[in-house]
Amino acid sequence: MLLSITSTTADATILGYLLHKHPDRVRSVDVGFGRAHVFYQEASPERCTATLMVEVDPISLSRKRNSRNTQNLEPYVNDRPYAASSMLSVAIGRLFGTAMSGTCDTHPELVDQKMDLELELPVVPVRGGEDVLRRLFEPLGYSVDCTPIALDPQFQSWGDSNYFALTLSGSHTVQRALAHLFVLLPVLDDRKHYWIGEDEIDKLMRRGGDWLPNHPESEFITRRYLRFGALTREALARLADGAEDSDQADAELDEAEAKVERPLSLNQQRLDAVTDAVVAMGGGRVVDLGCGEGRLLERLVAESSVSSVLGVDVSIAALERAERRLRLDEMSERRRERVTLAQGALTYVDDRIVGHDVATVVEVIEHIDLERLDVFARVLFGHAAPAAVIVTTPNSEYNVHFEKLGPSAMRHGDHRFEWTRSDFKQWALSVSEDYGYVPEFSSIGPDDPTTGPPTQMAVFRRGQEAV
Repeated sequence: MLLSITSTTADATILGYLLHKHPDRVRSVDVGFGRAHVFYQEASPERCTATLMVEVDPISLSRKRNSRNTQNLEPYVNDRPYAASSMLSVAIGRLFGTAMSGTCDTHPELVDQKMDLELELPVVPVRGGEDVLRRLFEPLGYSVDCTPIALDPQFQSWGDSNYFALTLSGSHTVQRALAHLFVLLPVLDDRKHYWIGEDEIDKLMRRGGDWLPNHPESEFITRRYLRFGALTREALARLADGAEDSDQADAELDEAEAKVERPLSLNQQRLDAVTDAVVAMGGGRVVDLGCGEGRLLERLVAESSVSSVLGVDVSIAALERAERRLRLDEMSERRRERVTLAQGALTYVDDRIVGHDVATVVEVIEHIDLERLDVFARVLFGHAAPAAVIVTTPNSEYNVHFEKLGPSAMRHGDHRFEWTRSDFKQWALSVSEDYGYVPEFSSIGPDDPTTGPPTQMAVFRRGQEAV
C-alpha cells in the first residue's frame, strides 16, 4: 500500500525537515505486520514528494490472527497488502510520529506553516462510496479527486468496486494533514486490524481533538473509529467538552472584533441593511448560512413577509445560543414552525439549504480559506441555487480608520483574508458569470470618499438584471 505526500510550496524540500526524513536516504522500520519504507520520488525546490510504502506479510499476519482456524482461506486472500487501511495509519504513526507531535528542532518555525500539499492514495477501500469521501475531507479544506476502481477492467459490466484512487489537495500544516489521515483512514475502511480498547479514545483525542469537535461529521467519524457504543459515547462527551473550549475562544475573537467596530455600531447597521434587503426582495423562505447565535434570525422572524427561516452553523454551541436568543421554547406553535436550526458546513453539499428564496451570508466568507471559496460558491450558487443571495464582508481599505488595528492587522483573529472593494467585486462578478446571477453592490456604514465603507454588500439575483 502506498501514500505519497507532495509539497509544491516554495522551497518544497522543507518537507523533509518536517517529516524528519532525508531525501537522500531510505528509511525502513518493522511495523509488526510487515515493513514500512519512506523514500523520495523527487526533491526539488519546486516540488518534493515523499512516499510511504508498506509491505504487508499477509501469511504471517493471518497465522497470528487465525492460529485456531486453519480451514478458513479468507485471511490469506484479501486486500490487506494493497489497500490503505488501519495498517497504513499505524505506519504513519510509526514513521511520522515526530512530525505529528509538532516537533522540528532544526526549523521550529516551519511547524505552523501551511503548505500546498497533495496526498495521493492509489487504492482506498471506502464503505459508503464517494459521498463518504467528500463528507469526511471537504469540510477540512481539501479538494477531493477520486476515481472508482473497476471490479475487473476486463468485465466492465460488473461495475465498480468499493475501492477508489484518491488525491487530496489543500493548504495545511504537515502535522495537521498527517493527523487527518491517521484518524480518517480507519474510518474509511471501517475494519481495524487490531483490538479496539479504551486507549483508542486517547489516541483519537490526541490526533483529532483540535479539529474533530467542529467537524460536521464528528459523530460519524467517532462511531466508525471506535465501533463500540460505550467507547463512542465517552469519546463524544470528551469531544463536546473540547468544542465548548473552542467556541469560547471564538466568542473572545468575536468580542475583539466588536470592540474594533463598536464606535460605528456596524453590527446593527449590517443587520438592518440585510433585513431591509430581504424584505425588499419579498422575503419568503430564507436560509442564513453561518447564522452564529441568531442575531439576524431574530430580526427575520419578526418580519411578516418572511415565511420561514433556516439557520445553519458548524458550531453546535452557537446554535444552542441561537435557540436561547430566539426563545424557541416560548414561541407559539405556529411561529415555532417557521424556524429551523441545523448544523452544517458551508463547503459541503447539503440538500437542506435547497429550495429557498433568499440566502444570507453575513460576515462569513472571510472565515473561509481562499482556496475553498470555489467549493463554497459551488455549494451555494450551484447546488442550493436560491433566487437571491446576500453577502456582506469587511472592506480592508477602511481598516486605516480603526485606531486599534495595526497597519496590516485584520478585524478578527480568524479572518483568512479581508478584501478591498475591487477584490470583492471581482469575486462577485466571477461567481455570477459561473452560476447565472447578477450582482448589485452597496455600502454599509460611513462611506469615506477615499477608502469606501467599512462593510461592503452584494445582492445576487439569479437570471435577472440588477436594479
